[in-house]
Order: sequence, then C-alpha cells, then structure tokens
Amino acid sequence: MELGFYNGNPDWCNLGQGQPEIGPMEGAPERISTIELQPIDHAYGHINGTDALCELVAAHYNRLFRQGKSQYTENHVSVASGGRLILARMFATLDRVNVGYQIPDYTAYEDMLDYHRYRINPVLVETTPAHGFVTPPSDLARFIDQHELRAYLISNPCNPTGMVVRGDSLRQYVETAREKDCTLLLDEFYSHFIYESDGTPGTGPVSGAAYVEDVDRDPVLVVDGLTKSFRYPGWRMGWAVGPPEIIEVINRAASAIDGGPSTAVQRAALEVLDPARADQETTALRNVFVRKRNLMVERLREMGVLCEHEPGGTFYVWASIEQLPSPLDDADEFFRAGLEQKVMTVPGRFFDVNPGKDRVDHPEYRHWVRFSFGPPEANVRMGLDRLATIVRTARGAS
Repeated sequence: MELGFYNGNPDWCNLGQGQPEIGPMEGAPERISTIELQPIDHAYGHINGTDALCELVAAHYNRLFRQGKSQYTENHVSVASGGRLILARMFATLDRVNVGYQIPDYTAYEDMLDYHRYRINPVLVETTPAHGFVTPPSDLARFIDQHELRAYLISNPCNPTGMVVRGDSLRQYVETAREKDCTLLLDEFYSHFIYESDGTPGTGPVSGAAYVEDVDRDPVLVVDGLTKSFRYPGWRMGWAVGPPEIIEVINRAASAIDGGPSTAVQRAALEVLDPARADQETTALRNVFVRKRNLMVERLREMGVLCEHEPGGTFYVWASIEQLPSPLDDADEFFRAGLEQKVMTVPGRFFDVNPGKDRVDHPEYRHWVRFSFGPPEANVRMGLDRLATIVRTARGAS
C-alpha cells in the first residue's frame, strides 16, 4: 500500500489475489447489479439460513451429484456469511479429538486450528511433490489409524497447489471416512474450477457429495459458497452440507458465533443458483479460466519457473523458483522484486500451516510461490510480462 497498491488499481497486477475476476465474463450471464430490500430484511434473519436458500442449496447438490441416490434436504444445509465463518462454525463444533490436516494448504486453517487447540489436537499429514502434493487414499487410511484421527480437513481443489482429489481417489476418501468413522471436512470452494490434464476445461464440478452413500449418516461435510465459483466474494455467502445431526450442532454454534447471514443477500443468492443460470456461469468459468491457466503455466516455464504439477483446479499455479538466479530463487526476495514492478505474488511459506508454530518451518517452501490467474486475462498477461522482465534482468546481471 505504501507503494500505491489498492484493490482495482489498473497499474498493479495482483498475481497473488485470492478472488476471481468479478466483472463481465465471456459466455457468463450478466452480473447481478441490484438487490431489492423488503421490510423483513431489516430484522434478524434465520441463524442457519432461510428455508428457501437451504432448500435450493440442497437441490443444487442433488442435481449435480445425487441423481438416483439419497437426497439432501434443507435439514442438511447450514448457511453463513462467507466461507471463513462457516469454517469457524465447523471448528467450534469439534470435540476433543485428533484432527488431521495437510500442508501446503489454505493459510486460514492455521489460525482456525490454533484457536481451538485447548480442545482439539491438530495432526500434520504432509504431502510431497512426489505424490503431486496429494495424500494417496491408502496413506490417508493408514494415517487415520496411526494417529487415531476423528476428523480430516483438506481444501479440494487445493489452495495453493491447484491439485484435485477426484474420481476413484475421492471415492476412496469418502469410503475411508465412512469405514473409519472419521469426519471428512471438505473445503470445496473451488469445486467448479476444474481442468483436464490436456489443458481443456473440465466437464463439470468435483465434490465428495457424489460419493456419499447415506446423506443422513456418512461423516462427510462439504463447504462451499458464492465466493469463488460464482464470483461474488463480496456477498459473503457460504454454506455447509452434511448429515442433519452435524448441521444441527453447527447451527447451534452459529447462535453464539455470528447470529446468522443477511436475508437480503440470501434472496439474491436464489437467482445465482437458478439451475440454468448457475450452469451457464460455471461453464463459462471453466472455459475462461482454463485459458488463463494455460497461459500462466506456459509463460512461467519460459521464465525458468518449474511447474511440474499443472493445476487441475482453482486459479492458482504452485511452482518452484529454485532454478532462478539468486536472489530471485528465494520467494520473499521474488515477492519484493515483484513489488518494485507493481506485481504481487505469495511466498510459499504462508501455506505451511503450523498451528502454534510448534514445528520448525519447512525451508524448502522458500523456493515455492503461489501465482494467481484470478485477475482478468489482460492483467494476468501484464503481470507475467513484468515478471519476465525481472527474470531477464537478473539473468543478465548474474
């Protein structure tokens, strides 16, 4: 900010941003620009969300993932003002148990786990480049037994790596959770940002909800919202979907934590989740973002940045800068060099989730950077051009 950055500044390229582009987008429906208030909107709303929105969220999952299977209802849904808040509710309901988590993963998990360490015991399940920063299903089952885990938390698709547990692997995750009675906490906020290995858009979203056998009993809680896949981060609208017994406890926690979401925003969300509109938005999303994904991977590789594992989801590229000339091979130095050219990136160390800072930091993360292709394509191109200039200059000086 001292250098002049502010959100929306056209002179800056925020390749570190955690939100998608929010304006008009090729193939997407017109952006919603007005919300009409009603007298009831001035009162407190339902703590767990309006019946209408809870029913529509349930229908959204049934339509996409539950054809011919047991069905979600409004009793399987809790609505909150944004993803962090629904996650906060979820963490508040955990008993005195061992909770598994992975690294690298979403930065906010560190504080959320830390806040509740008087009650829960966070257990690290570290991913490796050799496995594409994904825990193999067989390893997950072993870790659950070894550490007596009663809950396991991951973002899927993963922020920051862009890796996706899907297909048979995701099915095995859900089966393992069921067999081991270990609650699977799936943060699926990037569920519609899905790409194929050949650089084409995915055919649809990915969710653990597709592999649940009994929606009333399987210990699987999925979290999502309008923030990423529908490109309305400022609306602060998120939800959790899972067994009614768990949802009821989450809603009770909400009465103490936040008091419930905005009724007006929930009414507007009904339009966003209209099936035809929702499918048009998320299809356009994959078509536009896969193009930016391919652009970023190609340009970073031309700079000598290692993109060994191309993202299968999200709008991030998790890449190694260890082959760049010193000092650019250090993520913090790379970050500072970018700031001088009005480009922002995120050093990898921020994704070393470490509740209580009990572990020694992973030094290898100093060579990793999360690059975001969330901004509009023209801004992404401008940012990549500036980074390329920085790297060329450094090579010329070395």
